[in-house]
Amino acid sequence: MKKLAILGSTGNVGLQTLEVVDKYPEKLKIIALSANSDIETLEKQIKKYQPLTVGVANEEKAKILQKKVSIPVFSGKNANLEIVRMKEYDTLINSIVSLAGIEATLEGIRLKKNIALANKETLVAAGEIVMREAKKNGVMIMPIDSEHSALFQCLNGEDPKEIHQMIITCSGGALIDKTLEDLKNISVEDALGHKTWSMGQKITIDSATLMNKGFEVLEAMWLYDLPIEKIKVVVHPQSIIHSMIEYSDGSIIAQMSEPSMKLPIQYALSYPERWDAPLKRFDFSKNLTFEKPDLERFPCLSFAFDVAKEMGTLPAAMNSANDFMVGQFLEKKCKYLDIPQIIKKVMDNHQNKKNPTIEDIQTAITKSRQMAEKFLLKI
Repeated sequence: MKKLAILGSTGNVGLQTLEVVDKYPEKLKIIALSANSDIETLEKQIKKYQPLTVGVANEEKAKILQKKVSIPVFSGKNANLEIVRMKEYDTLINSIVSLAGIEATLEGIRLKKNIALANKETLVAAGEIVMREAKKNGVMIMPIDSEHSALFQCLNGEDPKEIHQMIITCSGGALIDKTLEDLKNISVEDALGHKTWSMGQKITIDSATLMNKGFEVLEAMWLYDLPIEKIKVVVHPQSIIHSMIEYSDGSIIAQMSEPSMKLPIQYALSYPERWDAPLKRFDFSKNLTFEKPDLERFPCLSFAFDVAKEMGTLPAAMNSANDFMVGQFLEKKCKYLDIPQIIKKVMDNHQNKKNPTIEDIQTAITKSRQMAEKFLLKI
């Protein structure tokens, strides 16, 4: 039986992870859970899964919850780290955002926990540091992400030296059919209308701008130790082929399934076993299509390829500016096209630092957010 600590149990990935736990109670046991501030959902989870402890980042909400439950409630900015440091679990599912997610992953690696990763900042902003620590501690990071789970499966039993190119597929998001003129007046509701995936609001907007695909390009570089020149993105609107690898002999191996986050979550927890399908079977009467991404309409994808050539603290700066701008867009404080415009300005004005420490990354995150805010005020 695997014993789990889930960071971000009230979010989209956390909730779907718990659905997998519900299906396999004899294989998976909850030891600890954490949330940012949704203590109503967390309280229900406590009653159902009976963890040893929970964490709540919001200190006031943590105090309220502690009065209602009999188990310890860690609170504040170190709540997640307190959970990570517990001895009673073996597998850490990390789906929290920002620097807290990076710190939690690093701490879990140093404690030699199994890492199931749904936090993109960990590898986008700090991939160099994280993968160095993972290698040093002999820890394998299992991605909770359909594309990287697909790549992991396509690599199974193959020699990485024989990779000609990794092909990461992309649904294109809610706006793939829109013209550049259309994009000038896109509403939040338009951008949230994804055709094939049901995800949280932040990642759905990142999907609409193709920034999420850019993040996945950077993650692939670190997870599979590949140069950026060997990674390609292809738009595949049906979201059936989740990624492919072309080998030196011309063979292309693809992983296919109906779109569902439950499959990569379950595979990350079941590996090396395969458990019963958590989704409907594929209907082979469907037509599958592919096209090149339009980088003029969706420049955020090109930003990721740009920072991949520079690395240092530049990916963290890009990520931080994107976080801020997507938040502003969701609050209807900026236009859709302001997102790539401000990210580019932040990247152009960032003072990149090579071979960064975690402190350097924190500084880049903070300064880039402040820079993005200043640039937005001038629009």
